[in-house]
Amino acid sequence: MKLRTRVFALITFTASAVLVGATPASATAARTVELAAPAGSGLPPYVAVIKPVTAKRLASSWREGCPVGPDQLRLISLNFAGFDGAVRRGELVVNADLAVEVARVFADLYFDRFPIQRMETIEKYNSDDDASMAANNTSAFNCRAITGGTAWSNHSYGRAIDINPVQNPYISRSGAVYPPNGAPYVDRTQNAPGMIHAGDTTERAFTTRGWTWGGSWDTPIDYQHFEKP
Repeated sequence: MKLRTRVFALITFTASAVLVGATPASATAARTVELAAPAGSGLPPYVAVIKPVTAKRLASSWREGCPVGPDQLRLISLNFAGFDGAVRRGELVVNADLAVEVARVFADLYFDRFPIQRMETIEKYNSDDDASMAANNTSAFNCRAITGGTAWSNHSYGRAIDINPVQNPYISRSGAVYPPNGAPYVDRTQNAPGMIHAGDTTERAFTTRGWTWGGSWDTPIDYQHFEKP
């Protein structure tokens, strides 16, 4: 049974500290969310650094005509637990309105030691969603259409996150599995590391904050996907 203790968040804006929920002195100020590890966990503190992001940094994941501009997005560098149990640093690009909330969501996953394979911004895969999924990459912003459609995906707004796509595949209405190497995990009676199940810490970390989980959809089913319109 995991040891649970209350943790406290501190958000810093440059050199000054303010409480969670306070308005920053500047909309472009860097912020740090730091949470003390539960006593006896053996984990270092959780640290997430939130910074503005430029079109140059977004590279192929953004272009003129996308529904949000770089000024409406933030780059988060954060701690996560790897499949080997080691503490690693990863990066996500999300909507500025959700950045602090996303940082706190992933703190819940970190303290629960939920394993994540890798977390790289999608331009590292030439912004190819299929390539990112096949690499089991956890990602968020990518200016693209919904799968199988033409409307903007919530990823285009930085309001959707895909976690461990191999262990949590997308199953189309026709039954096709994406990524294909996720086929062994279509059987959700398994409890393999990195899988997300209804009611677990990962699912609740998002849904208790008002996010929707694609694993609860009837068809298609998207076990990797969380979104907050």
